[in-house]
Amino acid sequence: MNPRLEVAEGVGTLCLDRPPMNALNIATQDRLKELAEEAARRDDVRAVVVYGGEKAFAAGADIKEMQAMDHTAMVLRARALQDAFTAVVRIPKPVVAAATGYALGGGCELALCADYRIAGENAMLGQPEILLGLIPGAGGTQRLSRLIGPSKAKDLIFTGRMVKADEALALGLVDRVVPADEVYAEAHAWAAKLAQGPAKEAIDTGLETDIETGLAVERNWFTGLFATEDRERGIRSFVEEGPGKARFL
Repeated sequence: MNPRLEVAEGVGTLCLDRPPMNALNIATQDRLKELAEEAARRDDVRAVVVYGGEKAFAAGADIKEMQAMDHTAMVLRARALQDAFTAVVRIPKPVVAAATGYALGGGCELALCADYRIAGENAMLGQPEILLGLIPGAGGTQRLSRLIGPSKAKDLIFTGRMVKADEALALGLVDRVVPADEVYAEAHAWAAKLAQGPAKEAIDTGLETDIETGLAVERNWFTGLFATEDRERGIRSFVEEGPGKARFL
């Protein structure tokens, strides 16, 4: 089985689909990058759900594959590993991770690439690389610290401990916890109600630079939207029907 992209009702579901635990081997990483780039450019995809299935989101890297790699091999591979995850971050549309079961190591790092994370009550998240004599290598040291703060990130990374869904919610590692059998439906519903737009790029670009540059990015997007049909439809609907009634194409 291979990761695949399924599109319905404007939502692209990026299914990892590598039984039994969605270990992220090199082939899966490369396919992940291809599918993220496809989702980014497809006009029929307005939002994306990253989903590992009912059993596990992704239990981490393929350790047996890594065992066969020496220093030289990993030096040659590490950039492609990070690029695969960054391709998910760079999808210019809302992305939600739907996590059931294990989301560990590379699986946790993949969840960090989403804009919003919905976890099942059975979810376990963490960065256990230290237990292998390693550190996170697919963005964990950078994205986790930016999401939950450096001290909380260091606790998880230094100890390698796993956290259950309720603690992940308290830490800010996930945004919502629901029964495990409702995770995908909740994620799809969250994604389906969102329209593609420039807000994500304005936020993400601003976070990567100083506030003055961020405000300039926001200003350019804000004024540019006054030339669009969406702006006309949204304001007309507000005036004529009240807030929250507009329907965008």
